[in-house]
Amino acid sequence: MPSVDLGGSVKTRLIASMAVGAAVLLGTTGCNLIAPQATTIEYSASDGVNVPAESGPLAVRNALIVANDDGTTGNLVAAIVNDTAEQVELRIEVGEGSSAVRAALNVPAGRTLSLGDPVSDVAPLRLDDIDAVPGSTVPVYFQSGDGEGSLIQVPVLDGALEYLAPLAPTPEATVSIAPIPTNTATPTPTATPTPAD
Repeated sequence: MPSVDLGGSVKTRLIASMAVGAAVLLGTTGCNLIAPQATTIEYSASDGVNVPAESGPLAVRNALIVANDDGTTGNLVAAIVNDTAEQVELRIEVGEGSSAVRAALNVPAGRTLSLGDPVSDVAPLRLDDIDAVPGSTVPVYFQSGDGEGSLIQVPVLDGALEYLAPLAPTPEATVSIAPIPTNTATPTPTATPTPAD
């Protein structure tokens, strides 16, 4: 019985299946060659924004302003982390130019101040005479220690959502921010910025 040579067709099928496999592999992974991976892009995962590290040794996380309807008064809400061994002052300037509202507060060494957190009983930072209409963003400058500072657009929300309602400003009288003693168990800054120069 004569032998049949199947070598050529088997080799052809083998090469064809390897080519299809390579095309599938390239098609499913080739996007990574030209497109950035979304998981490597830093972003603020909540309503507020994180302040870049250039602002100084204090880390400011999830900063947002909860304002009244006309946007003339707002409460700055944020978590401020001091992982240094000494008390550091955070300087804040809301708005730009001569109408900017300035404030400052001290953050004790190794502490986190959660402005507006009812559990830690730290009041939000009240800002009067600002232009912060809910739904907009406001330029806010943050600077601490020897940092160069960062100007960042902070979102403005209102108290319509249930979890933001307790953070909305009330028509109460304001007092100036007092330095926080380093020996207290719970820091409680009271609110209102220093007037513009």
